[in-house]
Amino acid sequence: MTGTAPVPRRHLGEPLPPELLDAGERMGPDELRAHQLTRLRATLRHAYDNVELYRRKFDAAGVRPEDCRTLDDLARFPFTTKADLREGYPFGMFAVPMERVRRIHASSGTTGLPTVVGYTDDDLSMWADVVARSIRAAGGRPGHKAHIAYGYGLFTGGLGAHYGAERAGCTVIPASGGMTARQVRLILDFEPEIIMITPSYLLTLLDEFERQGVDPRSTSLRIGIFGAEPWTEEMRREIEERLDLHAVDIYGLSEVVGPGIAQECVETKDGLHIWEDHFYPEVVDPFTDEVLPEGEGGELVFTSLTKEALPIIRYRTRDLSRLLPGTARPAFRRMEKVTGRSDDMIILRGVNVFPTQIEEILLRTPGVAPHFQLRLGRQGRLDTMTVRVEARPEAPAEQREAARAEIVRAVKDGVGITVAVEVVDPYTLERSVGKIKRVVDERGLSERG
Repeated sequence: MTGTAPVPRRHLGEPLPPELLDAGERMGPDELRAHQLTRLRATLRHAYDNVELYRRKFDAAGVRPEDCRTLDDLARFPFTTKADLREGYPFGMFAVPMERVRRIHASSGTTGLPTVVGYTDDDLSMWADVVARSIRAAGGRPGHKAHIAYGYGLFTGGLGAHYGAERAGCTVIPASGGMTARQVRLILDFEPEIIMITPSYLLTLLDEFERQGVDPRSTSLRIGIFGAEPWTEEMRREIEERLDLHAVDIYGLSEVVGPGIAQECVETKDGLHIWEDHFYPEVVDPFTDEVLPEGEGGELVFTSLTKEALPIIRYRTRDLSRLLPGTARPAFRRMEKVTGRSDDMIILRGVNVFPTQIEEILLRTPGVAPHFQLRLGRQGRLDTMTVRVEARPEAPAEQREAARAEIVRAVKDGVGITVAVEVVDPYTLERSVGKIKRVVDERGLSERG
């Protein structure tokens, strides 16, 4: 493509040229910490002065914005939860007059009132900047075409990726989710180098390529930026092998900003660098609320440093990870790939189980595809789990039975629970066009008979 450097296929990505690093990426650690403290103190003051809920919570905790003299002092301030955002529904958490709000996003609200987020002009510009930085870190360059298959609308994924890709100098293909056969046709005809998509919907696209008789490795795609749900290293290997591209992780939360809080760098693929000039991370023990030292696993907590419309103070994400030193971007700490959410954890007969643990086992098992679902039930007083997983189209009947037995053994040995396993025909399970629902809990249904 004229004027655009080709993206290498499957060998380790090249470091970003220094001239493409922005001012924030060029900061040293001491300069970054000074910026963080200045911005943190301003954010605490902005929230206290303009959001009644924050003022009430700060006063109840006996702290005021001026009590934050060092970054460590942030631990004295109260957490913000999804319940707080719902209490302020729809606009009670906004810290600016409505006439300054240029856009509103919201969660789906499937488990209660949606959480509503507002953005000023400066918020939208900052958001585009961090997503553009993320795309560059993933290997994207000006002139590349970016196929955006995150959902548009109130969900932050589509529009967040869209404006960030434009800010990065990419040509945007706003495909959104759904109409899978058409997505395949657009990729074949428009030849994008980049795709931004949930990993579960990418698996659906892969199936559609193969149904249409197209080898996915033959497409123009060179970079996959995957977010919105946890995915494993085994899933990365599956995707990179089937598509012959670089698969990297992007992290975001609508309550904090949307996609672009942190990004995996293509040259290392060793966790996500947090853009700490805009988002201050902590990891806390989810049970004691104690701030944990770097390297210990717990629940991610984020504080925004530059948001105007909805400053967020110590937001409990429920995502489980740990903080690590920076590598490809040394000033910025990394977060380990999210292994699950505390509210996605299944407790089965006293054992804590995450869907990603099952995914890792399935992706190591010959003869089965990465499409699976966990069904929870009850027999008498005992909880049960059935793993339903699709066979690969080429797997013979005897391989399916061997796979079933291997999964039962591996889950027992690796996770510590006994499960039933059903290896079902290819293309049997419901396909995702966004975030997939991995767990179906039928325990309450069985109790009602």
